[in-house]
Amino acid sequence: MKVSLNLCFFWHMHQPDYRGSDGMMSMPWVFLHAIKDYYEMPWLLSKYKGLKASFNITAPLIEQLNLYSEPLKNDHFLKLWEMHPSKLEEEQRNRLIKTCKSTQYETMVKPMNCFRTLYNKEELNDDELMDFEVVFMLAWCGNYLRQENAIVKELFKKQKGYSQKDKTALLGTLTAFIKTILPFYAQLQNEGVISLSTTPYNHPILPLLLNIQNAKVANEHTTLPDNPISLREDAIEQVERSIALYEETFGVKPTGFWPAEGAVDEESIAIYKEHGLKWIATDEAILFRSLEDDTRSNLYKPYDFNGVSIGFRDHSLSDLIGFNYRFKSGRDASEHFMQSIKPIAKELKDATVFVILDGENAWEFFDNNAYDFFTALYEDFTKTSWCKTVTMDEASSLKNRGTLEKLSPGSWIHGNFDTWSGHYEKNRAWELIYQAKRDVANHFGEISKKQAEEVKFHFLAAECSDWFWWYGDDHSTEFGLEFDALFREHLIAIYHLLNMHPPADLFMPIISHKSTVSFLLKPQLAISPLIDGKNSSFFEWLGSGSVDETKLFSTMDRVRGPIEKIHYGHDDKAIYLAFEGDMDALAMTNLHIQIITEETGEHLTFVMSECYDKEGVQLVVDERIELSLALWHFKDFATVHLRFEIVKGNDIIQTMPGYGALLIDLDETYAENWFV
Repeated sequence: MKVSLNLCFFWHMHQPDYRGSDGMMSMPWVFLHAIKDYYEMPWLLSKYKGLKASFNITAPLIEQLNLYSEPLKNDHFLKLWEMHPSKLEEEQRNRLIKTCKSTQYETMVKPMNCFRTLYNKEELNDDELMDFEVVFMLAWCGNYLRQENAIVKELFKKQKGYSQKDKTALLGTLTAFIKTILPFYAQLQNEGVISLSTTPYNHPILPLLLNIQNAKVANEHTTLPDNPISLREDAIEQVERSIALYEETFGVKPTGFWPAEGAVDEESIAIYKEHGLKWIATDEAILFRSLEDDTRSNLYKPYDFNGVSIGFRDHSLSDLIGFNYRFKSGRDASEHFMQSIKPIAKELKDATVFVILDGENAWEFFDNNAYDFFTALYEDFTKTSWCKTVTMDEASSLKNRGTLEKLSPGSWIHGNFDTWSGHYEKNRAWELIYQAKRDVANHFGEISKKQAEEVKFHFLAAECSDWFWWYGDDHSTEFGLEFDALFREHLIAIYHLLNMHPPADLFMPIISHKSTVSFLLKPQLAISPLIDGKNSSFFEWLGSGSVDETKLFSTMDRVRGPIEKIHYGHDDKAIYLAFEGDMDALAMTNLHIQIITEETGEHLTFVMSECYDKEGVQLVVDERIELSLALWHFKDFATVHLRFEIVKGNDIIQTMPGYGALLIDLDETYAENWFV
């Protein structure tokens, strides 16, 4: 088969700016992803001759990576981690343990026996905490370090009984390793293996800085913050600072940008063009709104708008990698991906597919940090004649391209800006920025050039998209209050620099208290509902557990599938499940629901348009999806883990639960919940 498809992998590398008003990083995620992902991603690619990809590296990430030349001076967590456990105060000890326990359990904690044992202990003595600290850091070490670093390999063999000397040696070798990351990207770019790009300096939503009315244009039903002002000067500063830092780091100016969150409008494109940028990338939703035509064939080519080339992200293919393939073996995931792109190559001549997603957060949900997936995928590409990988630089020069007469404003999430505006908390953050801007404009005192630069820095940092991500009820994290405090600290620092009293509002948390487990309610009673697809009797499902899929989005996001809520429970005969959501979307023809039992590997697949009642399974689709599974399907197990997929042809429309697998304890009697 002749080469007819160009595939452009584009990995976005970004972390928020964790530096507080003291200049130290309050959370260690840059360091941890550095030892796990930032070197490993290009390293895996470079092992396969002829393969190419693109990487976007943001300014906050570059600056924070550089700070790890002196980790104890610049990172609060590592300063605690490096101390002997006996010297930690109780609050420090609790903070350290909280961070260590935030590690993804199934894929990073559970595979390491020592880590798993210590993780599940209620209290740790000093020797146990020493071991816990070391195995935590080893769990975050990626495959490159595990294969190539002598100290990491030696400490992995040890498993327990670690010393302060071991910790010092580990921190030293990891610090030295981090210094090699950015030069490695520069080397691969010089060799033509990768394209590099960056993002406006503090990862802001540039269209909202230019004009907050863009939020209303993208979604007429949204609510705008009060008394907005344009932050156009800051928007231009964000672009110029980012270009300068990129040139200082890599020795050349960038040719392209990934606008933060894929957020675009026509004015921001004009700014990029004025600053010499040749290409950007964003999401398919922007293309379809701009063309007013969502025919899939329109997606598979780069487009020109006002002299700038734009690659539009295939949301479905990108989400398969980011969210669905963690549930498959590396080989199965690779085969599924190749089967998914092959029809595009057959149907369209010289098609270009843009697969764009986080290059860091997804892999901690994969076994083995997605090593098995990437090695299988890259091996398949080296054996495939009908498809070749290209960089974003190469894609921007391809002959098969389209032209856009207009560009609709929006982002990579639902084609609008609702993730960063509209909710009371998000709008309140904008209002505090606007008020600080007005107060600075009305300030009559004299300040030095150095103070003016610091004021500007804090404004730019406060405009980062990441703060707004955690406000509102669409995403959750156990570190929400810490992110809130970091945002407000930037504005407080501005007032202090001007010798002004900060408004009292800045000392009050914006974020409301939200439980990080509010998406999951466990069953309280045994249930024995009638499986009829009707939402008719409240009492039938009284005491059931539930999973709210709409609250399951954290550091990443995706197209939210048609299922919004799962109810579940069991009695002594069967497991019962009900799925609620967009029933119009679920009425599509050729739609299937697949049930996977992790303990046995059994796959049960049912056509959604047909009722089913045999082999111990009942399924009815009406006002909602209801089904029962006889317990004899699980006769050898006290607990079972179930996953569900909504499938159309070869496309996985939704995988549930979004957090992994639904645990059902078949021995649970709920006796402690009985009431009279």
